[in-house]
Amino acid sequence: MNDLPMRQILLADDQASVRAALRLRLEQEPNFAIVGEAADATGLLLLVGQCPAELVLLDWELPGLPAIHLVRLLHDEQPGLKIIAMSSRPEAHQPALQAGATAFLSKGAPPEDLLKALASL
Repeated sequence: MNDLPMRQILLADDQASVRAALRLRLEQEPNFAIVGEAADATGLLLLVGQCPAELVLLDWELPGLPAIHLVRLLHDEQPGLKIIAMSSRPEAHQPALQAGATAFLSKGAPPEDLLKALASL
């Protein structure tokens, strides 16, 4: 029997194929539930206000707002929210963590890296 709590996750990426791949992989895990998806910053901010999520997988280049400002707004809306910033650009790593992201993940990383990042939170 699995006694671990269910993790409520929001997916935020402007590419539907990326969101679908993340959803498919995470739904194979017993302790993750995708509670919403957003394709831009406005949609994500609306979702955070409506959904009981504890974690956001955030495309660092999400359209609508600079990610640095978006992270601040997300934390204002839900102070305990954990954010894993994702980018195909390695140079985004430090700015993402400095902006308040909990972790950073390369979009090219294997799925196991995502699971490790989620487990470490």
